Amino acid sequence: MARTRKKRIIKRIALERIYRLFELAEHNFETKEFSKRYIQLALRIAKRYNVRLPLELKLKFCKNCHSILKIGKNAKLRISKTMFKLTCLECGFTRKIRANKGRVERKAQA
Repeated sequence: MARTRKKRIIKRIALERIYRLFELAEHNFETKEFSKRYIQLALRIAKRYNVRLPLELKLKFCKNCHSILKIGKNAKLRISKTMFKLTCLECGFTRKIRANKGRVERKAQA
């Protein structure tokens, strides 16, 4: 029992750190090296402690170059009936996201 409680506490702390690193990456958006490094650290923490990134955080960075994506500045969003296409303008990587009825409402808030 104590072991599982400790694991839950560790995962919660790791998730808090990940959120904080994403905040720092957004704050330092102008300096690309810092923001990319913060994203890399957050991904490393998630991998180390086996924490899944929430959907809201997954959509904020490019999987290829690890840069923060801001639509209109360094990202392009194309919307069709069934797909979202999020393109990073720094590396050209395109992420295709299926538009389900429930997921569309959550993505519109982000």
